[in-house]
Amino acid sequence: MPEPTGKPNGRSFPKLGDVAFRAVSAVHTFLYRRTGGKLGGRLAGSPVLLLDTVGRKTGAPRTSPLLYLPDGDRLVIVASKGGAPRDPVWWLNLKARPKTTVQVGPRRMTVEAEEARGPERDRLWPKLTAMYPSYGDYQKKTPRTIPVVILRPL
Repeated sequence: MPEPTGKPNGRSFPKLGDVAFRAVSAVHTFLYRRTGGKLGGRLAGSPVLLLDTVGRKTGAPRTSPLLYLPDGDRLVIVASKGGAPRDPVWWLNLKARPKTTVQVGPRRMTVEAEEARGPERDRLWPKLTAMYPSYGDYQKKTPRTIPVVILRPL
């Protein structure tokens, strides 16, 4: 018999911060899509894209506004989750289904994701931390190596 948790169906309630973050992300996504990136297209001086994923467990569509770094025709994103000990859900979903779509400004495109490793990651990381210095702080907060993700247009 499962141990009682005092919560409906033994499930935990989402943390208030998680609920607030999801609400802010939903508003950001709505404004970005509605204006073709004129609103929400930059954050903290860095460009923002909308990444579409499909829940690996639920099959539900998800959209995440994320900072990105252009690298030739590729887009580079960081699975930092603010330095949390676990990878963000969007990265887990993307690993399960690497082919997806992104929106950059008014333009939507199909991309395929792969993790940057070795020398390629070493080349990109300083550029990413120069663009958004908090990435360096996030890496100091977590024992995991924060994934650097390359989105290649298809």
